[in-house]
Amino acid sequence: MVKCGIDRIGEFGALFRGKRLGMVTSVSGVTLDLRPGYVKFHEVYPLVCLFGPEHGMYGKDGAGEDVDDVARDSATGLPVYSLYGGEEGRHIAPERLETLDAVVYDIQDLGARFYTFISTLLYVMEDCAAAGRELIVLDRPAPLDGVTVEGGLLEPEYRSFVGAYPLCIRYGLTAGELACMVNAEQKLGCRLTVVPCTGWERTRLFSETGNLWMMPSMGIPHFSAALVYPGTCLFEGTNVSEGRGTACPFEMIGAPFVDGAALAGTMNREGLPGVIFTAACFTPYASKHKGEPCEGVLLHVSDAHAFRPVRTGVTLLYRIREMWPRQFRWKPRDGKPRRFISLLAGCGAFEDEPPAPEALLAAWEADSAAFARRKAAYHLYK
Repeated sequence: MVKCGIDRIGEFGALFRGKRLGMVTSVSGVTLDLRPGYVKFHEVYPLVCLFGPEHGMYGKDGAGEDVDDVARDSATGLPVYSLYGGEEGRHIAPERLETLDAVVYDIQDLGARFYTFISTLLYVMEDCAAAGRELIVLDRPAPLDGVTVEGGLLEPEYRSFVGAYPLCIRYGLTAGELACMVNAEQKLGCRLTVVPCTGWERTRLFSETGNLWMMPSMGIPHFSAALVYPGTCLFEGTNVSEGRGTACPFEMIGAPFVDGAALAGTMNREGLPGVIFTAACFTPYASKHKGEPCEGVLLHVSDAHAFRPVRTGVTLLYRIREMWPRQFRWKPRDGKPRRFISLLAGCGAFEDEPPAPEALLAAWEADSAAFARRKAAYHLYK
């Protein structure tokens, strides 16, 4: 059984007692018995305030939607400040930090570069370093294991809130390890402490930790969605539905112009490890193609350790583009200098005519191998 940092706070009283503490957390920051972690923490070490990331502290806001501040949390009576569009913007205001001695971070994320909880972590690190405040990370397992690395390294000119640091798409670090890496590489001088997990080994997926999955946002209702997300999230940069507005977001991919049976047959002939494709028919009740009948595929992960979501997502994207070239479209730039697909991919490969998938994946594999060596210096777990 893996114990996360929040379940070990009683062992670290000297770290918390006598300090004015704020906490950055979300609905995924739960205890082993699924209590809200901030409620447990506040009972032991009183908090001054709470901060919420994208989707809000309660996980109810949609992707990309600005999140308002909350006057008072009903469980604790604490004020909740949004770090995704509230009065704070995406940083903790200096005057807010003046009321705190330390900030505690406790969120279970997905282990994918473009899932923005880690962007919030990096921004908070910068804020704490600038203000001379302490940052304490209550660590949690890397949900997609701490070994496997996939995807290309973020190129500096494609940095954004969906790519805030030069990581690979699937980066294989816990939040605490990532914080240590950034603090060292950027020489931030952040007063950083990590409360580590116990019982976690790097090869373990979240489903093997003995912990129950708590959806971090409405778009990731099950761990099966988290498994495929590093690859199928790329469809957010296209006119193909990534399954939002269905019961299987990120596991169901399609569009009104797709022939589901033909696509499933093509994808199964690819021989991708750990995944089987079946034809799917669906009508999204929200998001892309709302109310329109669509066809596509449903991804079934048959071997989570063998499965490679980024390779799978890139292959699926290329095949749909090849099979329906006149209907397929990239998401419009809408006056922005970069396509959204480029921000997700972290590179310019999709700005013009993309390279062959084999060439792109080979380049990304080289990036992944180099990053795997780079990150090893910051491992806190075997």
